[in-house]
Formats: sequence, structure tokens, C-alpha cells
Amino acid sequence: MPQDLAAVAAGHLRRPGLIVVAGPPGAGRSTVLHRLAGATPGAVHTGGGLAMLTAVPALALSRAVRARLPAHDIPLLAEAVRSRVRGGLLILDDLQYADAATLAALPLLAVHCRVAVALRTPHRLAGAAEAALRGAATAWLDVPPLDPDAAADLARRTATLDAGTLAAVLARAGGNPLAVVALARQAGTGRGVPGADIDQVAYAIAAALADLPRPARTALAALGLLGRPAPAALLGQGAADLLAAGLAADTPDGLQPTSGYVAETAAGLLDGAARTELHRRLADLTPPAEAAQHLAAAGDLPGAHRRALQAADRATGAERAALLLFACDLPGVTVDPRVRLAAADAALAAGRPHAAARVLDTGTPLGVEADVLRGEALLQAGDPAAARRAAQPVPDAGPASVVAARDRILLLADLAADPAAAADTADKILARHPHPPPGLAAALAAVRAAHRTPGWEDDLARAAAAGDPLTARWSAWQLVEHLTADARLADAASVARDAAAACAADLAYSWQTRFAAAADFADALAGHAAAAPGGEPGHAAPGGDSGRAALSAGSDPFAFSAGADPGAAEGADPADVLHRRAADLTDRSLPPDARGYATAATALVEADTGLLAAARARLTGHTDHPAAAWVAHEAAWLDGQPDRAAHTPAEGGGLLTGLDHITAQWAAHDRGAAAPTGIPRGLPGPARRTLTAWATGTGFTAAADTWAGTAVREQVRCLLAAGAHEPDPGRAVAALLAAEQLADTAGLTVLAGRARRGLRRHHVHRDTRGPRSGTQLTGRETDVLRLVAAGEPTRRIAGQLGISAETVDTHIRAAMRKLGARTRTEAAALAFTHPDAQPPREDRR
Repeated sequence: MPQDLAAVAAGHLRRPGLIVVAGPPGAGRSTVLHRLAGATPGAVHTGGGLAMLTAVPALALSRAVRARLPAHDIPLLAEAVRSRVRGGLLILDDLQYADAATLAALPLLAVHCRVAVALRTPHRLAGAAEAALRGAATAWLDVPPLDPDAAADLARRTATLDAGTLAAVLARAGGNPLAVVALARQAGTGRGVPGADIDQVAYAIAAALADLPRPARTALAALGLLGRPAPAALLGQGAADLLAAGLAADTPDGLQPTSGYVAETAAGLLDGAARTELHRRLADLTPPAEAAQHLAAAGDLPGAHRRALQAADRATGAERAALLLFACDLPGVTVDPRVRLAAADAALAAGRPHAAARVLDTGTPLGVEADVLRGEALLQAGDPAAARRAAQPVPDAGPASVVAARDRILLLADLAADPAAAADTADKILARHPHPPPGLAAALAAVRAAHRTPGWEDDLARAAAAGDPLTARWSAWQLVEHLTADARLADAASVARDAAAACAADLAYSWQTRFAAAADFADALAGHAAAAPGGEPGHAAPGGDSGRAALSAGSDPFAFSAGADPGAAEGADPADVLHRRAADLTDRSLPPDARGYATAATALVEADTGLLAAARARLTGHTDHPAAAWVAHEAAWLDGQPDRAAHTPAEGGGLLTGLDHITAQWAAHDRGAAAPTGIPRGLPGPARRTLTAWATGTGFTAAADTWAGTAVREQVRCLLAAGAHEPDPGRAVAALLAAEQLADTAGLTVLAGRARRGLRRHHVHRDTRGPRSGTQLTGRETDVLRLVAAGEPTRRIAGQLGISAETVDTHIRAAMRKLGARTRTEAAALAFTHPDAQPPREDRR
């Protein structure tokens, strides 16, 4: 049966997905995985959980990909594993022992990778963890007991048994393969069959291990406690017996148990005193970081604390943070306040603000330095009020660096709660710190940016280029968001791409993807004109060089290109380049900010170019982010569904708020309903001018001019509004013709269709046809087939392109004739697999 189950699993894993093979101990789960691995071409990565090391984060995945992984950040963990597995197969055995990080990452991995896991039942997984696993599983395969014929065949192959003994073995084994083998071996030696009141599988393993010499049992138990291959010298004289018995194999990394489950069971069979003694012996033979874990398991918590600190002195980055946090979390151990400070500082640098705040929350005063560190951690964790409470007690008489750190926290807490009061606080702080250190300078720059004080861009750019990495990235993000809010889209994209490249060099994946997604969203809003890496010529980023080299795949440990489309041909359509780049982002495991911007960018390009069904599907379940929420309303309006686009527009300021109000105006106009009233404060000039035109019914052409060079799609929308509101037919037609030309040039298919529908109301028919040349399609034929390929019916294609249904059919018939296709679907497929059929870029109108 395991062989059949392996074939079933292989059938499910022809594409990315998660297969769970579940069953009781000894049922053959590992055999199913082994046969699945043997039948799978390409790379196979095998790992799994360990009973003695369930608390080690990401251990099961680390064993599979043979690399240290960032267990503190689940999206980053999933991406690190995905980048290594790629098109291969990931196999995890003994999922019941897997750590929480591995379990949390599996649903993310299942979207992109082929994953097969074995889960022993019963298990102790939390209800939520099992529910998430079942929700992500493509198939849940329960290993059934062996049927009587298969069980009898297995028993006969194991030992020579008479009919009566064979029947007794089969009755006791209950179809469990491990029990069949162990009981048959026992019966074959003449020791009989155990009674029915004994756990057969546990008995079988214990009986098998009892035949080993004591040194071999100890060596196998050591492998179970270590959870990794080990040199024979570490295992002692029992190593040779394990090899001879087939319970271990010699690998380049050392001796590895043939069955991890049997090795862990061997460790579990030790009594408490023997297990403690073995942990102590292993602590003397392993490196300090590993020794600390063994000493803790042996109950020597002070010794574990000392070893962890020794290991931390030799470690850097996230590893140092993990060791220091481990040392601080050992129960009953008195921790020096300096160790807690070091742990919090390392955790903050590693991007773990919650852990940093926790390690300093002791209930007893740790000093002013601890107060500001905890305040910074709470600030980075998104709780400015708690950050203020933590830093408030620091007196003015404290060390200068501590006072500066306190003032930074108080200032940013004020900025979050009351931006107007923050400006007064900033003046007082600047008087106290005429030469502020980088962290405080960044906070002062953030206040000036919030109030748009002249020179704020340069202040934030300087803060992004100085100070510690966390301050620098935070400042760069502030700069990107403020530039986007001011509709300075080319500048925002340029800064974001440069910041993404810098983050990639430091392996800061969460920040890198956030910046990359923000750059793509700015490009999409700009109408794709700035989609090429480096931004448009002449749009220099504040504090940086225009057109700096974008991140290349070779410099990124996750083989991810943040600023360029890998493999994009020179001269490719910028909209296509942007779409592929942004879609590549949405196909990854991303932090929430990055996910929101990447989804919004991709869906906006799809909606603008007529792929409205794809845009709707992409936005489903991903509209919590304000950018994605606006694109969802915009896509509904572009799709000719003003009822779904109608909504109460967002409050606040910035470009997104302005765009949300503009879309609400269009939805009300198309429904013939009352439009929203009032123009929010804090909008960039073009958005404010556009909403003023909607309020007065005039001035749309002038408003369109304010969008020129910033966002071509909004320039087109203003011209469309001019065509709809202008009482003079001549001026209305002129505005619509300009809108059509701009939309066609920028590839804004749906907006161009709206312009043509407006022109038809003025009896101006604009069915542009490219010159015919052999089998080459015209631009309009290409547009029609692109929508055919997206699954759109003739009626919707006509509405989106602003032409009649009869004209759509004419274009489809012409394309079928040129391509030699028998159906419209075949024509769409041929059009986009034969580049020679595509019209030149200048003919795509």
C-alpha cells in the first residue's frame, strides 16, 4: 500500500502543493516519502522534526536545505527555503516534532513549492496549527494498515514462520509494517509473540534495540538527542555496531541514523538519569551553542547560560541575538543587566523588536539605557504610546547619548499622536541638541517631512545615508512614502530602488521587498513611463544619483530582482516589464506592506491594459492595504461597474486619498448619483486641482496639465472628464482626442476605449487600424486577442476598447486569417507565442 500511496502523492505533486502523509507509528509514512523521493526527478531536499529539539526554530527546514535560516521572520523564512528548493521537492518527516516556525512557513511554501510531509498520529500539534496545515494541504493521505496478504508477505520475507506463528504475528501486528517486521523477527528467534496488552510498536522497537550492545544503544540515543549526523569519534565504540546493524549510515557529515524515529525512540527509552548524563557528555563534545542546549536539557541551567554567552561572543547578527535571548530566558538564572542590554540591542539590530522589548521587561529597574532601548523596541513594534511610557522616566541629567535616544522616542511618539505638537517638541529638542546624533536627526527630519518644511527631502535623504541600518532604512521609507504622497512618483521610485539594492546587500529581505514593491507601485501610477530601471532621465532622487544601477539577481541571496525585469529584452514594452516585475513580487512570501504595494501595482497594470478579470482575482482577499483598496475601486470602475466602485472615499491627505476621491467622483458620475462633497486637506496639487474641477464642473483641461509628467493615467482621466463636461462640442472632441492619443501611447487600453466611446457620442469614429503587412497583426487586432486570451467575451471586449461588437468580430476574423487559426482561442495563443506576428511598438494604437 505505501507504494500505491507514493504514486498518489506523486500525482498530486505535478505542480506546487502540500501533501500530508499521516498515520500511526510504524505505519510506513517514512517509506511513502522515501519511495516518493526515489520516483521524483530533480533535486529532493529531505529533513524533518526531532523529538528532543522541538523548541529549536526552523530546525526541520534547516535540516532539509542544509542552511541556517531566519526563523524569527516567517515570510523571510519561507522565501529563504523557497529560493533553495525552487522546482525540486521538499520532504519533511516527523512533522509532529516540528517547531512552530516550520509549521507556520508550510502554508506559504505550499503556494510555490512541491512539499510532502509525514505526520505521526496521534500528535500534539495545536488545534490552530493542524487547521492551518489542513487548509493548506492539496491532499491529506492517511496510510492504511497493510492488507492481510501484504502483511503476510512482509512477515515471510522477514523470518521463516510456521502457519500458527504467522497468524499470531499478523493478529498482534494489526497491519502495522514496523510491528510486522519486529514481531516476525522476534518470533523467528524462538522468543514467541508478546501479549496483546503491550503497545506493539513500542515493544517492537524496544525489542529490536535490546539486541544491540549497550554502547550501540547509547550511540543511537546520542544521535537521537543530537538531531544531526555526528562523527564516529563523538559516538564512541558503539558507532561500528550501528553501522553493522544497518541502523546508521556513513555520510560525508558523519554517521546518520537510518531511521530518525528509531534513534529518537532510543533516546526516549533512556531513564531520566541516563538521559541527563548523556546530555552532559554531549555538552562536553559539541560547540558552545549546541552545548548550551544540551546543558539546558540536562537541567544545568547556569552552565547553559555560561555556554550560551561564550557562543554569543563568537557570533554575529541574528545568531548572536538568538543566543543572548536564550541565555536571558533560562528560568531561575540570575541574568546580569548588561547581558539583557546586549540581548535587546542585538535583537533590535536583527529586526526582532518584540523580543527586544520582552527581554527588558523584568519588573525591576534596569537603568536608563534599558529604558530607552525598550522604548525604541516598542516604537519599532508599532506601539508609540507604550514607547513613550518606557522612555519618559529618563532624566535630563543622564548621559548625552541616552538623553538623545529618549528625545527621539518622545518626538516620534508625539508625531504619531499629535503632529502639530511634535513640531513644538522638535524645536525644543533642537535647542537642547544643536548637533543631534543620527538617530535623533532622523526623527527631527521625519517631523519636518510631516510638515513639509522646506528642505525636508534633503534632511531625510541624509538620515537615510547615515546612522545604524535600522535608522537608515526607516528614514528611507519615510522619504519614499512622503514623495509618493506628494505625487513625486519618479523620485519615489528612484529612492525606493536604491534603498532596495542597499537592503539586498545586507540580506534585509523584509525591507528590500517593501522598497521594491513601493517602486513598482509608483511606476504603475506614473502610467508605466518610469517602469525602466533607474527611473526617467532627469528625475534625480533627493540625496542620490539618478539612474543608479538597480539590484541584480546576482547580488541577492534569494535570487530576486527588485529593480529590473530579469531577461527583459531591450526595447520591451515598459508596461509589460513592470507587470512581470511586480507579478514576480506578488508570487513571493512578503511582509504585509510589500504585499499591499506589489498587489496594487500588478493589479493596476492589469486593469489599465484590459486584463480586468486577472486584476479582480489578484485583489481578492488583499485589499487591507490602502493602495490595494483604491486599486480595487478603480478596477471596478474601469470594468464598467460603477455600483461596485461606489464607496465612501478615504480621509486624510496624500496622493492615495486624492485618487480615492477622484475614483468616487467617476463612480457617482457613471451612476448618475450624487457625488461626494468636500476636498480633503493635504492633497498634492494635481489631485486638489482635479477635485476642484469636479466640484465646479469646469477646469478639467487645466487640471490635466498639472498631471503631465507625473501620472499619465490621471492626465487622461481629466481629459475624459473634460470631454464629458465641456458644453462646447469642439472643445469636448479636442479633449477626447488628446485623451485617446495619450492613453494609446501609454498602453492604457481601457481608458483609450472610454475616449473612443466619448468620441462616438460626438459621431467621431476612431477605430484605428494599423497598416496591413502579410501575417503581422495590427495594434487593434493585438489588443482584441489579448482580451480574448484573458477570457473576455465579445461584448466586454467591445466595451473596454470603445468599439462595436461587430468590429471586435471583424478584428478576430482578420487575426484568425493571418495566423491560420481555426478558432479565436487558437488565434490568441498563436499571437503571443510568435513574436513576428506582433506589430511594431509605434503601430500599437
